[in-house]
Amino acid sequence: MIKLGTGVLTSGGGKLDTARMGAVCGEIAALRSKAIEVIVVSSGAVGLGMGALGLAKRPKEISKKQACAAIGQSRLMQTWQAGFARHDLIVAQVLLTHEDLRARERYLGIKQCLEQLLSYGTIPIINENDTVSAAEIQAMLKFGDNDTLSAMVASLAQADHLIILSTAPGLIDLKGTKEIVPVVERISPEIEAMAGGTTSETAVGGMISKISAAKVATRAGCGVFIASGSETDIIARLLSGRGPGTFFVPSGLPLDAKKRWLAYFQRPTGTIAINACAVPVLQEQGRSLLAVGVTGATGEFAAGDIVNIAGPDGTIIARGKTGFASNEISALAGQQGPAVAARYPTRKRLEVVHRNDLVLL
Repeated sequence: MIKLGTGVLTSGGGKLDTARMGAVCGEIAALRSKAIEVIVVSSGAVGLGMGALGLAKRPKEISKKQACAAIGQSRLMQTWQAGFARHDLIVAQVLLTHEDLRARERYLGIKQCLEQLLSYGTIPIINENDTVSAAEIQAMLKFGDNDTLSAMVASLAQADHLIILSTAPGLIDLKGTKEIVPVVERISPEIEAMAGGTTSETAVGGMISKISAAKVATRAGCGVFIASGSETDIIARLLSGRGPGTFFVPSGLPLDAKKRWLAYFQRPTGTIAINACAVPVLQEQGRSLLAVGVTGATGEFAAGDIVNIAGPDGTIIARGKTGFASNEISALAGQQGPAVAARYPTRKRLEVVHRNDLVLL
């Protein structure tokens, strides 16, 4: 999986850097000749639209961003296809919103589609669908940046590596050596403190979003590189261990597919609070959350919704699919199994969150 930021793809003024894109196409073609499957997550649509319209600053109004994306997306895809055509490769456009990955059936459908595109030998080019309705955006169904999108797709596709190419040469230790951190074995608070945002008028995210993306991808067992897209042959150099940049080591035990979906592809609709006794039951014993361990709930949710699970101090420790609605939780909180069974005599499952539908965070 390779993600390219707007700063890598454009040369200023909202114009594509076709020479750099051509070089990237050549590198990817070299990987394909070795039977290595590649998915590309490409930014640049909004920036291209801004250039076409002569806009100097990224618009704040949703409708204007949508318009820029609509204008720029076709130009972006045309350039990618022209670049890959020189290597007899076909590209496939895939536009996604968070809602596409939140719904389980659509998530599985996208996974199957990507697998089919790869089996055809094509290069899927993925971007966030910035031209979706304003109602969806206002409902916070956006990824927020293509770094996050690339990590989610890397998790979905079970990618071995995610290479994030931007104007940043890697994670820089600004408070210490002032040099690039070559390897990050664990994303600690100290590592997160090294991150910063972006001041680009055509981009969003910055190092903060890249660290966040690395947390998602490495937890799914995917190694993550962050490097400068201006470096020559950077993709091959990174994969051979010779490239300048930062490598984030994947977790030793990746989450299985369903647990990844629960952990990272959902926007929880509420929170279930649990007592101190229930914390080790979930974290150490790997058991289901029962009513006896629940102290209350916040937010409004229905049975079957995805919710956060918080310990006594408010720290979110898990996420899962609730078996009960929010208005039922208060009556069930602290109840032993027989009392719950008496209240719901016809129900087969009495767990508040079954362990098969629960993932620790």
